[in-house]
Amino acid sequence: MKVFGGIEVGGTKIVCVIASGPDDIHDEVVVSTTTPEETLPRVLDFFSSGVPGALLSAVGIGTFGPLDLNPSSSTYGYITSTTKPGWSQVDIAGEVQRALGVPVVLDTDVKAAAVGEGTWGAAKGLDDFIYLTIGTGIGGGGVFGGKPMHGMIHPEMGHIRIPHDIKKDPYKGYCPFHGDCFEGLASGQAMQERWGQKAEMLPPDHEAWELETHYIALALQSYICTLSPRLIILGGGVMRQSHLFPLIRAKVRLFLGGYVRSPLVLDDTEEYILPPALGNRAGVLGALSLALTRST
Repeated sequence: MKVFGGIEVGGTKIVCVIASGPDDIHDEVVVSTTTPEETLPRVLDFFSSGVPGALLSAVGIGTFGPLDLNPSSSTYGYITSTTKPGWSQVDIAGEVQRALGVPVVLDTDVKAAAVGEGTWGAAKGLDDFIYLTIGTGIGGGGVFGGKPMHGMIHPEMGHIRIPHDIKKDPYKGYCPFHGDCFEGLASGQAMQERWGQKAEMLPPDHEAWELETHYIALALQSYICTLSPRLIILGGGVMRQSHLFPLIRAKVRLFLGGYVRSPLVLDDTEEYILPPALGNRAGVLGALSLALTRST
């Protein structure tokens, strides 16, 4: 029996599965993300133990970045200039491939989640959409023409600049690279630092949400105008606050100002800006989908 591995590498935890498909998961483990020296051996031990009678055929990895995804580069498969302490210049794809001896497919965590939603979730049947995660950090992955977006490296949607009125919001931003980029202003880390408590602890009527949805809608307006996606999926811990979606949809329509003449944004934003159908499983199932695709 052939099985496949999926690894979702997050800032606080790593989820690993051995499966034949999304509804046929044979084994699963969650590992805390500490240092690479402590974390990666635990991940590799899980896959080395395997499933009795099953042959591991390929492994897909979706991880925080930035990543080097250029096959001709000497650091191909590395996590590069990440904000996660201790994880810069880690050869994550190489470590897994050398230890397990199977093909490994690497992409960003948000790109993997996008692939998962396109294969089994909210974007199934669509060729052009984006997945945005708003949690500890902010990242985005796009699928266009039915293929994940890459390019020079890969899209860094969390690090675009958005308008910041320093008088209304004197917070300088969390991002160590850019200060008040989108991630620096609207990530879970930024919210906690600005308001003194985690986003999930803030009540629905807290003033934080007006500002948060303002920044998210500004970013979405830019993505709509530059990428013209047919669907936008918003995942991540911050977006588990379901009351945010109506606020974001209304602000997106306002910021577009009637310029984009599509029924999706003029009339049907409830069908256009959605939570992930796979919930918090989008990332690891997307990594699994990468592995399944590699084997075909």
